[in-house]
Amino acid sequence: MMEKIPIVENDPWLEPFEGAFIEWKNLSEKKEKELTGGKSLAEFAEGHHYFGLFRDEKGWVLREWAPNATRIFLTGTFNDWKERPEFELHSIGNGNWELRMSSDALQHGDLFALSVYWEGGQGKRIPAWTRRAVQDPDSLIFNAEVWMPEHPYEWRNEFSGLTEAPLVYESHVGMAGEEPRIHTYEEFRTTMLPRIKKAGYNTIQLMAVPEHPYYGSFGYHVSGFFAPSSRFGTPDELKVLIDEAHGMGMAVIMDLVHSHAVKNEVEGLGRFDGTRYQFFHEGGRGEHPAWDSYCFNYGKPEVLHFLFSNIKYWLDEFQFDGFRFDGVTSMLYLDHGLEKAFSGYGDYFTPNLDYEAIVYFKLANKLIHQIKPNAISIAEEVSGMPGLASPQEAGGFGFDFRMAMGVPDYWIKVIKERKDEDWDVGQIFYELTAHRQDEKVVAYAESHDQALVGDKTIIFRLIDKEMYFSMRKDQPNLKVERGIALHKMIRLATASCAGGAYLNFMGNEFGHPEWIDFPREGNGWSYQHARRIWSIAEDPELRYHWLQDFDRDMINILREERLLELPDVRWITDNKADQVLAYQRGDLLFVFNFNPDKSFEGYGIQMEPSKFKVILSTDAHPYGGQNRIDQDLIYYTLPVSKLSSNHYLRLYLPARTAVVLKKESYKRVR
Repeated sequence: MMEKIPIVENDPWLEPFEGAFIEWKNLSEKKEKELTGGKSLAEFAEGHHYFGLFRDEKGWVLREWAPNATRIFLTGTFNDWKERPEFELHSIGNGNWELRMSSDALQHGDLFALSVYWEGGQGKRIPAWTRRAVQDPDSLIFNAEVWMPEHPYEWRNEFSGLTEAPLVYESHVGMAGEEPRIHTYEEFRTTMLPRIKKAGYNTIQLMAVPEHPYYGSFGYHVSGFFAPSSRFGTPDELKVLIDEAHGMGMAVIMDLVHSHAVKNEVEGLGRFDGTRYQFFHEGGRGEHPAWDSYCFNYGKPEVLHFLFSNIKYWLDEFQFDGFRFDGVTSMLYLDHGLEKAFSGYGDYFTPNLDYEAIVYFKLANKLIHQIKPNAISIAEEVSGMPGLASPQEAGGFGFDFRMAMGVPDYWIKVIKERKDEDWDVGQIFYELTAHRQDEKVVAYAESHDQALVGDKTIIFRLIDKEMYFSMRKDQPNLKVERGIALHKMIRLATASCAGGAYLNFMGNEFGHPEWIDFPREGNGWSYQHARRIWSIAEDPELRYHWLQDFDRDMINILREERLLELPDVRWITDNKADQVLAYQRGDLLFVFNFNPDKSFEGYGIQMEPSKFKVILSTDAHPYGGQNRIDQDLIYYTLPVSKLSSNHYLRLYLPARTAVVLKKESYKRVR
């Protein structure tokens, strides 16, 4: 009798593809046995305790995997960068190399690299497993650095993980400050952690943590997979940041880039031992045509050992609370999903699938939750592959969440292509709630992607150049007032409909006016747009703080009501002619009037007999509204007539506003 897959039982349209789910399960179980020999994945993922540079009771030990190498020397400041016999590594089998040195051979802070020889060539290489790489500010050359402080960091705060839905504050350490320069872990700790805490978010997502040679890559062209980027500070300063966030009750996750690697050969993994195929596929399959990078060979045990050890390293050594996996779509499909439309299930289950990557995802998620049961794993995936965020016991890939990447695209389309009077409230509700019920999603109106040069944030699409001229409170401007009203409504609708988690990119909560443009040749290597101008959100003369204050109160309501932990968003009405949308989630009723010029007096929302109190209004004075809604009133449903059982909640709905009401205890009087 064929094994039944729960996600297929719950979705009959998947029945023709049930064999694929069974095959993936069998392949992952087979690969796990092959890798672990009966041990746990957590025990298998211990490469960072064997490879790289460390000390044992006898002295220093350096190990690397370089199967094509013929000779390897350790060079550095301690031996004048010379290839000396006493610093030559020795082959110990299976492509592994080892060098043992006395306790006084190296000192904390020494710079080093490998000189690797292979048949027909030689090159300088930074060890693949190095835990710290630094760039010379003048020559711009990278070297590994001995990181062995006299007193190892001692963690101060215990944190077992979130006990509520993630409200994610997507952050980049380097651009988190206001000055036009690279900012540090320490500055993020002292200035950003209190700001994020005050804003109500409970999860920090850090971008660009692993070392990357080009700052402008946003951290997505990784060179040092085990080295936290030194341009932001030391490994211990990153640990202090995470430790303090934990002490404030916030989880910290990081962007994990296992979808590809930078092509750099000296500081990266490119041709580390003289071959392309050591870590990556040979030929076209090993190169990403859109990203100019190399693609990992997920079928190779040594590569899985490297990547799985990398996962455990960040969870154990730095106490990260999970990952947002970058480029999942690119990994799933042999053509990377480029320029491909996924319009039906048949588009997913084709020979274009990379089964080795699927096995990687299943085992990676199993590993993460073996190490930290409450860890968060998020898939950045655009194709909509079924089962991605379903439990593995149900036949899924095991991610906790998937990014709802269609939501920001939808808002862009609406703002760009439709007049305000043509916004379809029924379509808005559908787009915000359209996800598989057995998968949780991270909803967001915009992320860092929408803030980059070449794109626009929501506030820029709504207000455009008026951001620079008309954001003072004493400068009336209808375009700005429209933009502020819709900015609040869009974010409230997105957050309140979120299918399990919500995300905001730093600064977008107050409508940051600058785009993101990292230093590059095309802008004269300027940091002018690689920063966040927080002061404008604190200026009482400007309108930005209205949006910031609204976002804070919205987030706090989501948390207080534990709203995103409630799976059902119950549709009540979408009157397309009036552009009025109403839905209920838990005890909260959300009512939106997207109509640009019509306000409604005594608008009827059909409900069961009940009473409500307004707890949030986008029209309130503190958020830049006109205060047309009385928040002190108690609203009771009323029958249409004495003989009718139909009750209606009668509300005043000003144009371009939204209101959140909380249901209160109600005793029906006969």
